[in-house]
Amino acid sequence: MSQLKLLLQVALRNLFVSKINILIGGIIFFGTVLVVVGGAFVDSMDEAMSRSIIGSVAGHLQVYSEKSKDELALFGQMGGEPDLSAVDDFSRIKDLVLEHPNVKTVVPMGTSGALITSGNTVDLTLARLRDLYKKAAQGETPELRAQIQSLQAHVRQMLALLDEDLKRRSEIVDDKANDPADVEALTRARSDAFWADFDKDPFGSLEFLENRIAQQVTDGDMVYLRYTGTDLVNFQNTFDRMRIVQGAPVPEGRRGMLLSQFFYDEAFKLKSALRLDHIKEERDLNHKTIADDPKLGRWVKENQTQTREILFQLDPIKTKQAVERLQRILGSQETELGKLLPLFFAMDDANFDTRFQQFYAELAPLLDLYRIRVGDDLTITAFTRTGYVQSVNVKIYGTYKFDGLEKSALAGSLNLMDLMTFRELYGYLTAEKKAELAKLQEASGVTAVKREDAEAALFGEEGSASLVANATPGLIDEDAQLDGFAQKLRREELASRVYTQEEIEKGVVLSAALMLKDPEQLEQTMAELQATAKAKGLPLRVISWQKASGLIGQFVLVAKLVLYFAVFIIFVVALVIINNAMMMATLQRVREVGTLRAIGAQRSFVLSMVLVETVVLGLVFGTIGAVVGGAIMRVLGHVGIPAGNEALYFFFSGPRLFPSLHVSNLVEAFVIVLVVSALSTFYPAFLATRVSPLQAMQTDE
Repeated sequence: MSQLKLLLQVALRNLFVSKINILIGGIIFFGTVLVVVGGAFVDSMDEAMSRSIIGSVAGHLQVYSEKSKDELALFGQMGGEPDLSAVDDFSRIKDLVLEHPNVKTVVPMGTSGALITSGNTVDLTLARLRDLYKKAAQGETPELRAQIQSLQAHVRQMLALLDEDLKRRSEIVDDKANDPADVEALTRARSDAFWADFDKDPFGSLEFLENRIAQQVTDGDMVYLRYTGTDLVNFQNTFDRMRIVQGAPVPEGRRGMLLSQFFYDEAFKLKSALRLDHIKEERDLNHKTIADDPKLGRWVKENQTQTREILFQLDPIKTKQAVERLQRILGSQETELGKLLPLFFAMDDANFDTRFQQFYAELAPLLDLYRIRVGDDLTITAFTRTGYVQSVNVKIYGTYKFDGLEKSALAGSLNLMDLMTFRELYGYLTAEKKAELAKLQEASGVTAVKREDAEAALFGEEGSASLVANATPGLIDEDAQLDGFAQKLRREELASRVYTQEEIEKGVVLSAALMLKDPEQLEQTMAELQATAKAKGLPLRVISWQKASGLIGQFVLVAKLVLYFAVFIIFVVALVIINNAMMMATLQRVREVGTLRAIGAQRSFVLSMVLVETVVLGLVFGTIGAVVGGAIMRVLGHVGIPAGNEALYFFFSGPRLFPSLHVSNLVEAFVIVLVVSALSTFYPAFLATRVSPLQAMQTDE
């Protein structure tokens, strides 16, 4: 004990005596800061991202068919959606996994995608006009006639704007820039004769406008809609990060859809309003300025030059109101809305906040901010698993978000759909489809023929029934045969039907999310479920949330490996530097070591002295480094690290990451520091033990 005390006294005495010791201490200090800060940051990001994935869509575990060609990738993969084999009956999965004591709940899922059109402004206006004429066919009222006339005036104003665009294009390019057929169609649509005869055949006139005029307006977008079919009630109860933003949840047992608020804004919101939202967010959250940030400046210029979307939306009455409001805001006497809008959108850092408020207070009430509104029906056309095209109309009940992931493109691209609609788009035969096919089969007289009898049936060999029959006019009356069935379908419209929980669960799914009671037992639960599925003859794969999320889930693992590799390289360099420095320090202390040997110090004492000095050096500077690293993490944990882009929103589980420091980060730092310090000292310590008293006496001062 006394020897250890003596060694500590010697080590503390020599701590700051040599510049080499200070150099070694500085290396240890910076290395410790790196390990503490880097380790705490990566661990915090790991926790944040796991909360994002587990709490948004993945759960702790995912189950899917072992027959799948691809691995499950909840957030998609390069080249489209993964090719997964369907599990025919979700209820079998549910019964199996809920037998495990650690499984809390299971949510059925199936993910796919389709291209849809958001519709251009002319299309949407003509659709509203068509709906009004349909209502008028049931009985026209003065109020309905006024609405029709207002929309007619709106369409005529659109035609005038489109005519201006065509003339401007001819002036800029040449007269051949416009298709003569388009010019002819527009001339006819603008003529007084066309509108004088409009009410004689309104649907024919609307068809002409839709087919020949609407296609000339290019403000509509093709949008990729990625959707997940699920038990919506179960989904919302399971994933507590989910929040309804607009509208309401889909009623239990009904068909319907919830759009992600992020997707809803990006795909369907008025582009001018969306750009204003982005500018405000960048200014308020990331403290960027229009003057210094090129992206913000570009958005301002686009708002000034791309005003056609607003002009097309406003009918003559609303156009007059917009002009009056902008004249008041700008203090201008300009009467042309097309010139007032660029002046209004000429924004800078000084007037942006005021103009932003004025846009939403004065102009937004005159506009449809979204092309598709909550409560509308969305037509989704997708390829089924067998390759044919299937279209389904589904009602948009509302929008939702995952708390903390409001601006994440990765989490925000996923829209939620009821399972019955998903199965129909997937190509699964629902009860309604089976009944319809059975009715058609009965009406057409189709019979089943075995494969081995097909040739005989086709070519009418003796003793076999032929599949060829002479056409008999009037033999099958489709209207008579299907009228009752059609009436039944009309009585039981898909949109209004309420499905039972058994119908929802007994059907096709592509995967299922499992939430566990004790996430610490994830690996054990995963292995046990896999074994149970195999024993019961269910070809299932059970994987963790990290693997289910594909490349996204592996990001933190890669980040950890990069950090640890960087730490390894730094400490290898530190090992060499410390080793060389200790050798230099040992050579400088040859006389001291020789004197100690001369007065009776054993080699073990000299070895212990050098090792203790290095360990003390590591502990002192390592402690200082840990304190500084802890202080840095405390500051970052208070102010947060901003997510500079949409990907970091996902990894940070929100607009800012607030990292926290764990005891394990400090322990890791001290262990690494002590190991590196000890390893770097062995050889110099060995050299010190080889110094003899004779060498010491022969050494010059």
